[in-house]
Amino acid sequence: MKLLLDENIDVRFKRTISGFHDVFTVRDMGWNGIKNGELLTLLANHKFDCWIVVDKSIPYQQNITQLPCLVVVLDVFRNTLMHLQTLVPPLLELLQKEQKEKLVILKEQQNSIETNWSSAIYVRGRRPRRTTPKHILLFTFL
Repeated sequence: MKLLLDENIDVRFKRTISGFHDVFTVRDMGWNGIKNGELLTLLANHKFDCWIVVDKSIPYQQNITQLPCLVVVLDVFRNTLMHLQTLVPPLLELLQKEQKEKLVILKEQQNSIETNWSSAIYVRGRRPRRTTPKHILLFTFL
């Protein structure tokens, strides 16, 4: 399957799925700065099977019935490699199946990490500074 990673996705994410599919980034193709509408035309012309984005507004900006390929929106808490990598197994599973839908949104599981932070410490009239966490509690909701 031929995949294109949008320019807002960390390029290191390519390595996590490149062993399974032909993965290109917008930068690889020389398409930096191109707007989504024109990018969809380029996807069709270059016969891409899937476009992977983190832009949650794509479903509202584009006519879903007119999409030339599958569009996967990675809905993550923060657009960092750590958060993106949590979606690799469901993404690979999704790409193995035949999709009737033109748009799929993969949501990051909402695991909550609670930290006990001191709000600030005042030292002799200086600006407040952050302290390091004293306890880190991990809660997983099933």
